[in-house]
Amino acid sequence: MNDAPWYKSYPSYVPHEINADHFKNLLELFDQSIVKFRDLTAFVNMNGSLTYGELDELSDAFGWYLQHKLGLKKGDRIAIQMPNLLQFPVAMFGAMKAGLIIVNTNPLYTSQEMRHQFNDAGVKALVILENFASHLQQIINETKIEKVVVARIGDMLGFKGHIVNFVVKYIKKMVPDYHLDKFVMFKDVLSQSKGKKPVRPEVLGSDTVFLQYTGGTTGVSKGAELTHRNICANMEMIYAWIGNKFEDGKEVIITALPLYHIFALTANCITFLSIGAKNILITNPRDMKAFLGEFKKYPPSYFTGVNTLFNGMMNQPQFMDLDFSKLKVSLGGGMAVQEAIAKRWKEMTGGDLLEGYGLSETSPVAVVSPTDGSHRIGWIGLPVPSTDIKIMDDDFKEVPLGEQGEIAIKGPQVMKGYWKRPDETEKVFKDGYFYSGDIGMMSEDGFVKIVDRKKEMINVSGFKVFPSEVEAVIAGHPKVLEVGVKSCPDEKTTEAVKAFIVKKDQSLTPEEIVEFCKDKLTSYKIPKHIVFRNELPKSNVGKILRRLME
Repeated sequence: MNDAPWYKSYPSYVPHEINADHFKNLLELFDQSIVKFRDLTAFVNMNGSLTYGELDELSDAFGWYLQHKLGLKKGDRIAIQMPNLLQFPVAMFGAMKAGLIIVNTNPLYTSQEMRHQFNDAGVKALVILENFASHLQQIINETKIEKVVVARIGDMLGFKGHIVNFVVKYIKKMVPDYHLDKFVMFKDVLSQSKGKKPVRPEVLGSDTVFLQYTGGTTGVSKGAELTHRNICANMEMIYAWIGNKFEDGKEVIITALPLYHIFALTANCITFLSIGAKNILITNPRDMKAFLGEFKKYPPSYFTGVNTLFNGMMNQPQFMDLDFSKLKVSLGGGMAVQEAIAKRWKEMTGGDLLEGYGLSETSPVAVVSPTDGSHRIGWIGLPVPSTDIKIMDDDFKEVPLGEQGEIAIKGPQVMKGYWKRPDETEKVFKDGYFYSGDIGMMSEDGFVKIVDRKKEMINVSGFKVFPSEVEAVIAGHPKVLEVGVKSCPDEKTTEAVKAFIVKKDQSLTPEEIVEFCKDKLTSYKIPKHIVFRNELPKSNVGKILRRLME
């Protein structure tokens, strides 16, 4: 791998390899941070905060309760289903200390989606925010869940928390009635186990720590088994890539993406826990006014998001009141960062909006744009240290540099496999490489470009059209707020290109879009059908869901 083309483009400070076994497991990394940063603030949320020392004590108490009161043992699965709250890291690290496997669950799931995930993972215990407990009530008897811990939004906000809980339940009526046979309140768990410590089992790097369920955008959602070594290795890779810009104990980061999503979990929570950063947790980034208020209150040195979040922020009038002077790295992931958005971010903040790429199956980071100014807009960057990437054709042969093919990834951050699905695991691995399902290409000097998802390609009379290419062009129109592109059936050409657009300017017409595309796209790529919508369907992290556009 030493002759890999991307090494010639590496910034001078980035090593070719990392030590994937620097930490025995995530708990060793956690313990080191506690010792070094005990008195510093670890997490902030809704004006409440936790120091590293408090996080250690509370997660100890939570872990003890899981073992001694709920009877959970090493390897048992526990689901955590809540947005970004202080309760999340307490529950997560407590479960880790008890040797459990954590199943990160989207709180916005329907009861049917919950049932599939809980049964597939064999979940025995669940930590859930009470706002979503009514969904659990509908399906809990169809699962193997034995123990439920119910949290309230204000549980860790002191006296103010009582007011928050009252307002959420009785004024805003955000907590539907629920009836569960056996549950305990999160607050009671902590009060009953205060000062206690769990018995830590032997935890190996090869032990699974997270079941990270894929989005199910192209089929049934599957649980990627991520080990302690996978996550520790990915943290080392990220830190080797960007760490030269940050100082221990002095950074402020804003986490607007949910911690149950692998991008925020690894690239925000774990990586910056290792250097004693203050992590500002945003519970609801869709409430732009409140979110930007937090951004103003805590000017960050590191910020991650998805394309739609950056776009939404820049369209708020108060955006230019924010302080970007401390912002060292802005990183977009989860979906392609469109060129128009990256350029506008640079103009408005003075800093580059870098792009990264990865999947749940790769913990997630596999490729990142360099931070030394050599990044290229429209390219996702270079493979991170200790990571080998090949571009493969349909016959599993590597294509020449500059040609398109499926991105295959090999490295210590790649998952163990899909949980209890050896057949599905076998489908995506060949010769030690994980086949991503994404179509990409690599330049002569190792930069990688994503073309699109293999399964979302549009076939127009035998010609390939990738939705992201058309979306990137349309997004550049000044009257367009958001756009999504997908295929639709066509009698003459098998499939045709259909664009779904949210207007920024209500005067926009389909004819303007077609005219705008004419000198930027070849004729068969120009949308044959254009529809306007008030909004586009999005995933929990704000990724536009093409399959749900109609």
